[in-house]
Amino acid sequence: MIDQNAVQALLDKDAIRDLVLLYSRAIDRQDIELLRDLYTDDATDTHGDSFEGNAADYCEFIAGAFPHMPYSGHHVCNHLIAVDGDEAGGEVYALAWHLVPGRDGGRQEDFMAVRYIDNYRRCPDGKWRFSKRVVTYDFKLRRPFDGGGLLGQGATDPSYAINENALFARGRRT
Repeated sequence: MIDQNAVQALLDKDAIRDLVLLYSRAIDRQDIELLRDLYTDDATDTHGDSFEGNAADYCEFIAGAFPHMPYSGHHVCNHLIAVDGDEAGGEVYALAWHLVPGRDGGRQEDFMAVRYIDNYRRCPDGKWRFSKRVVTYDFKLRRPFDGGGLLGQGATDPSYAINENALFARGRRT
């Protein structure tokens, strides 16, 4: 006999994992419309000492940072999720790399080991969204950067041309 509650919990956890991965994609591909779609209307976001407030303002804060970050990479590691009906909680370990302007006019590598402590909610459209996100910084490192690579992660990123599935499209989820 299949336990339908256990099956639903697995489906919910998988959808929440996609939500977390889409957050990384939204930030790293500089897709502000996707980012906005990942939060409930009443959501809050706290990013340590850099931002605390409602999610709509957080999205504007991030949009303002995009022109100054030629590279951003969020790499999700461990993700523990507890689902309780239409509500859930989670803790996400992640490594975050950013390339930012340095005080000397050059570039700096900004590396962090972070944990996202999340509350999730299933919305009336059936999609899971962040209702609260709190970031802790377990480790931070900033140093001069003299590397290279694909610096320009916005709308021209090759993933849009190669991955034609709707999951990888720019903008709000369909």
